[in-house]
Amino acid sequence: MAQTASNMLPLETAAPHFLLKATNFNYSYAYEDIKGTKGTLVMFICNHCPFVLHVIEEVVMIANDYRVQGLGIVAISSNDIVKYPQDGPAQMTEFAFKNKIDFPYLYDESQDIAKAFDAACTPDFFLFDSNDKLFYRGQLDDSRPGNGIPSSGNDLRSAIDAVIYNRTLKMPQKPSIGCNIKWK
Repeated sequence: MAQTASNMLPLETAAPHFLLKATNFNYSYAYEDIKGTKGTLVMFICNHCPFVLHVIEEVVMIANDYRVQGLGIVAISSNDIVKYPQDGPAQMTEFAFKNKIDFPYLYDESQDIAKAFDAACTPDFFLFDSNDKLFYRGQLDDSRPGNGIPSSGNDLRSAIDAVIYNRTLKMPQKPSIGCNIKWK
């Protein structure tokens, strides 16, 4: 299992704009449609990555916990579906249903949006503040498949709490580790 780290886009970077079709809803969404009043979490995930499968339950819990507090949430898959057909839109719909994902799960067929975010791996997390400036990028927590640490989401949860309650984030931001995005 190859391990790729996040590229760690510079903090304060403006949120890239996008318009992508959701695979679990019959709509296309722009960043402005997803944006939350307190902040916005953009995640790059896919259906088959062992790192995503390891944390997807915690990711869904985070979405359920924070959406009601004004956090906008979206997941995007940018993998090449010619080489990785298990990450295609129909399979994304099934994955969203199976994992109870009720936030938009978007398909980035051109991979332009992944490039705009400088996304490198799945999962890769980007948290923007209410002014659409990058506040946090990095890992969910220290848990990885096989390392025996249970997934708690504590790094991302701390960052989200800081955004929602307008606090300074005092912890170091560690890169996420996961499967590389499957580029065309």
